[in-house]
Parts: sequence; structure tokens; C-alpha cells
Amino acid sequence: MALAVRVGKLLSGVSLVVCGAFLAAFTSGCGSAQRNAREVARTYPVEILRARFPAKQAIARDERFTLVVRNAGARTIPNIAVTLDSFYYTSTYPKLSVRKRPVWIVNTGPGRVATSPPIQTEEVNPPGGGETAFVNTWALGALAPHASRFFIWHVTPVKAGVHTVHYTVAAGLDGKALARLAGGGLAAGSLTASIAPTPPRTHVNPETGEIEPGPHPAFVKEQPASE
Repeated sequence: MALAVRVGKLLSGVSLVVCGAFLAAFTSGCGSAQRNAREVARTYPVEILRARFPAKQAIARDERFTLVVRNAGARTIPNIAVTLDSFYYTSTYPKLSVRKRPVWIVNTGPGRVATSPPIQTEEVNPPGGGETAFVNTWALGALAPHASRFFIWHVTPVKAGVHTVHYTVAAGLDGKALARLAGGGLAAGSLTASIAPTPPRTHVNPETGEIEPGPHPAFVKEQPASE
């Protein structure tokens, strides 16, 4: 019986060592060290062909933030990505459960929107295929030499005032593949927008169903005829 107990303890100890080694290997495979090892430490030249965001906006009027990035080098960029900040601000109002508040609501981000699943569902704001696990970062995959990629955010402004959005381009998500401009500078920039506190006056055209600027013609008073 004593021998059996000792053998049992020995086997348990060996099992713990083997399991510990397995868990350590598994953890390292999921951790940043192993993940970063797959991304080559290299700098890739890029060119920002277009950066657009309307300078004048208004509450509740949909807008688009557009960024076009070109691979200016001879190597394929592993995973072209863009990080945006300032779509949100930190509120100092007391007793808020969440201090991050939107300046713009992102209706759809870059990348293809996934097709509807076979089960019946309702998706209000599809995030776009470029969404990543990183906050405010979207990635659109490998980018061949001299090819370009469009990053487009469909947003709705919800906070009036003057706000600046900063963007940064990366060549990967793990921090080793860097994107730089031809002169060696950081592939980054900013765009400023002034958001009016009231939405623009619009109406629905009864003939086309489209939203058009200005008041509805039926509500515009006719000017008296001049004598």
C-alpha cells in the first residue's frame, strides 16, 4: 500500500511537470513573444495618397473619413493597418460608468461587410471586415508592392465643436513591421473638423424618396406678387 501511494505521488508529480511544461508551451504560443516572432522586424515605405474628412460638419449628418495608402516599396506589406484616435473623448462629468464618449459614431468601418448569416438576425451597424482586437485599429491584410488600399469610415458626428482626428499607418499589428514615409518620417497625420450644433435642414423628396437639402417645398410660403 505504501509503495502504491509513493508511486501515485511520483506519477502525480511527473504529470504536474508535464502539464506545466505543456501549459507553458501553449501559453508562449498564444502570448506576445511567440506571436511577435512571426512578424519580421522591417520598415516598409508607404505613401498616403489621400486623407479626407470634411472640415465643416453638423450634428446627425453622416460623413466619411477616407484614407488611401500606397505601398511605395518593393516588398509586400504583411498587414496594412490604420489606427485612429479622437473619434472619442474622455468626459470629466462625475459618476459616469463609462468616461469614453463618442465625438463620431462609427457606422461602418473599413473592409467588406460580412454577409448575413443563415439565421434571422438584425445588425444595426456592421463593423466592417477590417476591424481588429486592438482599440481604434483597422487592418486590411497584405499589400503588394506599388498597390493601394482604401480605408473608409462612415461616421455620424454627435458632439459639436472643433475636433482633430489623428491617424497612424502601420505595416502589421505586432509592432515589428513599421510603415514610414519616403523621407523616413512617421506615416501619420491629422485632420480637423468643425461640427455645428444643429443638423442641416433637409426634407424627403416625395417623388424620389431621397433626402435633399433645404425645407420641404410645401412648407415654403409663397412670396406675394409684386404690384
